[in-house]
Amino acid sequence: MNTLIYTLGVLFFVVGVVLSIALHELGHMVPAKKFGIKVTQYFVGFGNTIWSTKRGETEYGFKSIPLGGYVKLVGMLPPAKDADPHEVRKTNTGMFTQLISDARNAEYEHVNDEDLDRLFYRKPWWQKLIVMAGGPTVNIIIAAALFAIVFIGFGAEQQSTTVQTVSDCAIRDSQEGRACTATDPITPAKKLGLQAGDTITNFNGTAVTSWDQLTRLIRANGADNATIVYDRDGSKHTGTVATSVLARASQTDPSKTVNVGFLGVTSTTEYVRQGPVYVAKVMGDYVKGTVSAIVHLPNRMVDVTKAAFGGKRDANGPISVVGASRVAGEIVTLDHPSWAERAQRLLLLLAGLNLFLALFNFIPLLPLDGGHIAGALWEPVRRGFAKVRGRPDPGYVDVARMLPIAYGVGALLMLMSVILIYADIVNPVKIT
Repeated sequence: MNTLIYTLGVLFFVVGVVLSIALHELGHMVPAKKFGIKVTQYFVGFGNTIWSTKRGETEYGFKSIPLGGYVKLVGMLPPAKDADPHEVRKTNTGMFTQLISDARNAEYEHVNDEDLDRLFYRKPWWQKLIVMAGGPTVNIIIAAALFAIVFIGFGAEQQSTTVQTVSDCAIRDSQEGRACTATDPITPAKKLGLQAGDTITNFNGTAVTSWDQLTRLIRANGADNATIVYDRDGSKHTGTVATSVLARASQTDPSKTVNVGFLGVTSTTEYVRQGPVYVAKVMGDYVKGTVSAIVHLPNRMVDVTKAAFGGKRDANGPISVVGASRVAGEIVTLDHPSWAERAQRLLLLLAGLNLFLALFNFIPLLPLDGGHIAGALWEPVRRGFAKVRGRPDPGYVDVARMLPIAYGVGALLMLMSVILIYADIVNPVKIT
């Protein structure tokens, strides 16, 4: 049964990734068509075409490797300065100059005279900005929708004030897990007679509204007496007992221990539905974590490379789609969760992936969307400077000049993908 559930988890995640890619590309194509830009291809995946159909001037289809996608917007590269797009130079000196020239040739191979006003580079800067930001923005919207489904629809897992277990004896953190002995002191909760299922409602005259609040009250009580009010099967009970004092990890500095009050109970967890503010806060935390992961990606890739050849794999390091698919299968079988919990875990994984795709694509380097976004934003700035200084209009930003960087970045991304996939096969991240 676990094998079937594992497989279903992987399939769900893969389908989710493909849909995310497809919607990302729609985020580019829909505004492009709205602004009259000629769009000749819309494909999900790379490699050989496994299916396609043509509707109007656009060919839609799927390719064999579902690790990306693209939309062909005609005229993304402007012609060389003072050159007719139909008469691009045939020969050039220098490897990069030739590469740029070849790219321009390919760009205008199928451009007709009636298409000139529909070329991407000729559109106003704000239209180009909307088109190129449309893809990552869709991923952000997908992430927000998935987070909302999880936390507003299902709820966030929180510790409640209902007792799950009552410890028989007081044991230090360093000895946690061992069996109680005759010399171990009985916990205050055991002395009081608390049982699993009891809900603590009041501690020393303070109404208890959350587990975190109750924990703070217990820790601050030291060895003093505590009057505890709790509900059991709909009946209200009150008892008084002195809390013990044990060395526990500091809440401000986990590396240090402090002597605090101790009762001897653990809490049950429950799902509590949240609102939009909670969703926004969670997304904010994810954004901070994702930005940090992107900033430290070069260092972490060094660690992954070492792990691929026998080193220790960091469970919090980057993974490929292959690794993420494996994680998807593991999280739906770990601890035998309910179907609702399985759905939540998969949706959170997809939400995090979409947020990463969005933020990564905003990096201002070609061939990422951020490179074209940077070019669109620089265009009005450059024209504004020229106007203030009384100089002629400098024209459109020539992103083709950045193609050598684009090729380098593209090659680096391919190399990273190969290393990550290899590492995920020979030394995968394990969450169990």
